[in-house]
Amino acid sequence: MIEYPAYMPPTAPNAPESPLLETSLQLPLLRKGKVRDVYEIPAGLLTGALPAAAGGALLITASDRISAFDVVMPTPITGKGAVLTQLSTFWLRFIEARGLARTHLISTDHTLLPETIFSPGGTTREQLAGRIMIARKARVIPIECVARGYLEGSGWKEYQQSQSVCGVKLPSGLTQCAKLPMPIFTPATKEELGKHDENISFDRAASIAGENVMEQLRETTLAIYMAAAEHARSRGIIIADTKFEFGIPEGGTDPILIDEALTPDSSRFWPADDYAPGRAQKSFDKQYLREYLETLVAKNEWNKQAPGPQLPGEVVERTIAKYREAMQRLTA
Repeated sequence: MIEYPAYMPPTAPNAPESPLLETSLQLPLLRKGKVRDVYEIPAGLLTGALPAAAGGALLITASDRISAFDVVMPTPITGKGAVLTQLSTFWLRFIEARGLARTHLISTDHTLLPETIFSPGGTTREQLAGRIMIARKARVIPIECVARGYLEGSGWKEYQQSQSVCGVKLPSGLTQCAKLPMPIFTPATKEELGKHDENISFDRAASIAGENVMEQLRETTLAIYMAAAEHARSRGIIIADTKFEFGIPEGGTDPILIDEALTPDSSRFWPADDYAPGRAQKSFDKQYLREYLETLVAKNEWNKQAPGPQLPGEVVERTIAKYREAMQRLTA
């Protein structure tokens, strides 16, 4: 049996935070996402310090960038990257400890990184404190694995047209944010930065990734969602829906969970004590930001295309406050 270390919050700086919008390290940059920059750690660079990464690993850095409607905003949300890293680390260890899935997480200790990756004028070690994951390399399976327990967002829009979501037929008469009889698996395509992910049927996902793989991912996704939703409910939070990414690790055949897990960036978090179906819900995620941006769209001040608008201070402060409250409730 694999034994996983107990969850420990990632090391974070004691000094007041400064926003981190971009990273620059002396490592090969593999991918710059909406929030995370992914670098390759060459084989041997962490030998001795971290044997599990001796054959090479990934360095995933969480910036303070925030996106909405697939557009990255120009204004950083100071501290967001550290919150996402701490919460995602908690969930990855939670998932491992319950035997729900293996994950890519090796370590969050920024002190293990060698001095050679830092250069004058680039990102400093201190800026990475609390923001990094050293992770196993994996070949990404190009499907977003979405679990829905409640009817909102694109699922609600689709239901109003067809009484189904991604080919999953649902009972008639459901209202916005209604709790579903059982959680459902609704895959989506995984698109490049700037393009919209597309909800697809299970059959189409199977044609892309293989039926056996998708059967396994559906089972794993729903098992993780139900366990996480039960934990969150005990802390006063409803996880309405969430999405996961999986990959095949180097030298392996079975998928592992990669990227983030169950954060306000990838999930809808609602306060349980205020929940009522038939209307939009208060939230601990970036729905507040989306609603602000919709007011700009309504006034023809933005068209949901890049570049995004500058965000006022109140929107920044309320957004990070919601993220921090979710983290504190879930991990305390």
